[in-house]
Amino acid sequence: MVCIGIDVSKGKSTVCMIKPYGEIIFKPFEIEHTISGLSVLVNMIKNLNEDSRVVMESTGIYHFPVLQTLQKNGIFVSVINPYRMKRFRCQSIRQVKTDKLDAIAIANFGIANWFSLKNNVSNVSFYSELKSLMQFYRNLMENHIKSLLELTYLLDQTMPGIKDLFNSFNEKNGKNKLADIASTFCHYDNITKYSESEFILIYNKWCKEKGYYSSNSKTIKLYELAKNNIPTLPSTTTSTTMLVKEACRVLTEIDATLFKILSQMQNIARNIPEYNIVRKMAGVGDILSVKLIAEIGDINRFHNAKALVAYAGIDSPPFQSGQYNAPKRSISKRGSSSLRKVGYETMMSLKAHDYCGDAVYDFIIKKESEGKPKKVAKIAGLNKFLRIYYARIKEIYNSK
Repeated sequence: MVCIGIDVSKGKSTVCMIKPYGEIIFKPFEIEHTISGLSVLVNMIKNLNEDSRVVMESTGIYHFPVLQTLQKNGIFVSVINPYRMKRFRCQSIRQVKTDKLDAIAIANFGIANWFSLKNNVSNVSFYSELKSLMQFYRNLMENHIKSLLELTYLLDQTMPGIKDLFNSFNEKNGKNKLADIASTFCHYDNITKYSESEFILIYNKWCKEKGYYSSNSKTIKLYELAKNNIPTLPSTTTSTTMLVKEACRVLTEIDATLFKILSQMQNIARNIPEYNIVRKMAGVGDILSVKLIAEIGDINRFHNAKALVAYAGIDSPPFQSGQYNAPKRSISKRGSSSLRKVGYETMMSLKAHDYCGDAVYDFIIKKESEGKPKKVAKIAGLNKFLRIYYARIKEIYNSK
C-alpha cells in the first residue's frame, strides 16, 4: 500500500509518496494546478500498481482542482480536517515547517490512519451551489452592516431618531424602507416645511408608489420626530443631500444583491428533498430554511446526530481526570460559527413566535424555568433542534 500526501497551496502542491515504515517512494516534489501538471500526478499514481490512497488537507477552495481531477480518474482521495493534521504534526518536539515536511507528515498520517480513511464524495451540486451562495451572502452582509453604519452616522446629523422607526432591510422582499425614506427626504427640514396634514398626504402617496404599507400613527410619529429633534448638518448645502443620497444608494444596491442571492438560494433549495420538511419546522420559514440547508449541506455526510451537533460546535465534551469530573462544561465552539449563528437566529425566531407545544420551544422554556440564562437555554434548544433536524431528514433518505 502507498499513501500519497499532498500539501496544497495556491496554484501548486507538494506531493510525497510513502509506504509503511517510512519507506519513501518519491521524495517531495511540486506540481502545478494545471491540466498537464495534474495529469502527470494521475499517471504516477496509476503506474504504482498498488493499493494507493491520496490524503490532503481541506484548504478552502485551493484543493478543489486536485480533488476533482483525482476523483474523475477514480483515485481514492481523503480530505482531512486541518485541525486533525495540526494535532498529528504536534507529536514532533521540534516545530519545523516547510511544504516538503508537511507533505511527508500528511503521507505519514495516511499510513497511520489507513483503515479509517474515508473516500471523499463530491458534494451534490445543489449543496455546493448553496454553500457558495451562502458564503457570498455572509460576506456581503458585512458590507451591508458597514454601509448601514455610514448611513446611520449621517442620519444622526440630518434625521436623528429615524433609524428606530423603520426597518433597514427586509429579507422577504429585499426592500429597505429606511434608505428609501432617507433618500427621498434627506433632512427633517424637508418634512417640517409642510404642515402635518400635508405631510400625511405626501407620505401616504409616497408609500403607495413604493409599495409600502402606510400607517397614520407611524406617519405622525415621523412628523413629531422632525419637529422635536435638532439636525446638526444644514439642509441648505448640496453636500448634505449628496452624502445622504449616495449612502442610501450604496446600501440599496447591496440589499438588492442580498435579496437576489436569497431568491436564487430558494430556487435551488426547492429541488432538494428536505426543503419542505425543514421549511415546516417551527421557527424556520422561507428564509431560515435555505440558510440552514446551505450551512448543514448533505445530511448523509454525518454518521449520527451527535456528529451534526459537533459540526455546529455546540457539543460539550466531558472533562474527567481521576476522581474529578467537571460538573459544568461549556460548548466547544470548535465547528461552523456560521451554522451556530443561523441556528441561534432560528431559536430567536422560535421563541419570538411563541410555538407552544413544539418540542424545542417547550425545552427552551423548561431550561429557562430551571434558572438557565436565556442564551444558554437557546443553545440547549439548538442542540435538540439539530438532533430533530437530523432524524427527520435522515428519514427521508432511508425511506427511499
